[in-house]
Amino acid sequence: EVMAKRGVLSKDLAAHVGITEANMSLLRQGKVKGVRFETLTKICEFLQCQPGDLLEYCPEESSD
Repeated sequence: EVMAKRGVLSKDLAAHVGITEANMSLLRQGKVKGVRFETLTKICEFLQCQPGDLLEYCPEESSD
């Protein structure tokens, strides 16, 4: 994980981004449906990484 490699604490990242630690936890667990570009930009700036280092594409299963 990018945060671990950089020695970043979740609470520090949440404070920089301007979200609660609870919301940061949900983001880290992939339990959100989407993320604002502004939030993603702040995360990438703080971690000095690219969005692709953080995101993973997981297609939804079709209900057919």
